Amino acid sequence: METISFVIPCYRSESTIEKVAAEIRETIAQKSEFDYEIICVNDCSPDNVYDVLVKMAQEDKKVKVVNLAKNMGKHCAVMAGYSVVEGDYVVNLDDDCQSPVYELWNLMDPLLNGEYDVATAVYNEKKESKGKRLGSDLNLWVSEIMLDKPKGLRFENFSVMKRFVCDEMIKYKNPYPYMEGLILQVTKKITGVRMDQRERGDDNGSGFTLAKSIMLFTNGLTSFSVKPLRLATIVGTIFALAGFVFGLVVIIHKIIDPAVPMGYSSTMAVILFSNGLIMFLLGLIGEYVGRIFICINNSPQYVIRNTINVMKTGEDL
Repeated sequence: METISFVIPCYRSESTIEKVAAEIRETIAQKSEFDYEIICVNDCSPDNVYDVLVKMAQEDKKVKVVNLAKNMGKHCAVMAGYSVVEGDYVVNLDDDCQSPVYELWNLMDPLLNGEYDVATAVYNEKKESKGKRLGSDLNLWVSEIMLDKPKGLRFENFSVMKRFVCDEMIKYKNPYPYMEGLILQVTKKITGVRMDQRERGDDNGSGFTLAKSIMLFTNGLTSFSVKPLRLATIVGTIFALAGFVFGLVVIIHKIIDPAVPMGYSSTMAVILFSNGLIMFLLGLIGEYVGRIFICINNSPQYVIRNTINVMKTGEDL
């Protein structure tokens, strides 16, 4: 019998997480050849979700709870859940009932047929705010350009992967995990499965704001690609050549027509623009250097306060 591990980062989901777990049990019951485990990661939720998770774990030993000591971001919480999975397949789920769990078998078909290693939902219509959609589109563009991701493939929170992909991903110990980058480092056999996304099961707005999307965008830029640095080199070279050519033009023009007045405004505009560009590129390089500094100081990716029903042991526990 094969086991499916459901990894659910929990944040402000006191009213929905039990519904998600119930739907998982109903879906798994449709096929007797599969068993399940539900790994709920309490990402320092401000509500009473931890108490709910403790109750769920007491009633069902297949519910495993990973209680984090500090909120370090959703991707870090997912990695904490990956560190304790024991199943043959690993499913990522939202905690707000938006992920259509009843579509699980359609999502898993490409993996069960042996064609792909990862399958992700492709929603016909996204149920999200304009700000979050803008952030998602930004991250999609970055991953396509910087990580050579197949064009148009959007990783959603409802996805499934084979166990070996998860095992390779958790070898990454640095404090800036970027799930798309980690998956693409392991395999290119990724596909999308079309389905409808549901509305949220509670009245809470998405905690994944535009600001957090920009932070994720930065992770994708600086953690899994050196293309921004190469781009900085190209841009710097272009502007240096442009400045040299412009200088020659000014000198020649002045020699030909000595009466030409010196342009103070244009000179200041060029100086301000070029200095601004230099500061931007220095900031980009500084971001890389800062992340290197944090990584060599062994800053933790996540900190687990305690676990419930978790039998797997390792250096992270």
